[in-house]
Amino acid sequence: MLKCTLNAYHNRAIATQEVIDELIKLAKEMDAATKRGLDLGLNDDEIAFYDALAANESAVKAMGNAELKVIAAELVTQVRKSVTIDWTIRDGARARIKVMVKRILKKHGYPPDLQEEATKTVLAQAELLCADWAC
Repeated sequence: MLKCTLNAYHNRAIATQEVIDELIKLAKEMDAATKRGLDLGLNDDEIAFYDALAANESAVKAMGNAELKVIAAELVTQVRKSVTIDWTIRDGARARIKVMVKRILKKHGYPPDLQEEATKTVLAQAELLCADWAC
């Protein structure tokens, strides 16, 4: 969202005041997300995976928030252990993490018809989050 706002500003599509308004809106959304994470008892990384899993409303109804929280915590732990610096580039490393995510989802009873989309979303979140994880 920030990138889109700044690109619009640089392209002179929006004025400085509109950028400030967008930044204030973004800050409020980030604060609300942090508070939601605290309310759920999840850290920032876990809430990112939780949101990826809860993106499908039928999965939330089928599994409940408590089970999704457990899955999110396990995903953070396991993905963090598995990422390498080049995992997003190397097909073998990416495939290994994808299989691990699918196994975790299956182990916890995530609806099979929704697993493929959830796996894609979790991998996308992992790509965004793991820059700090890989050492």
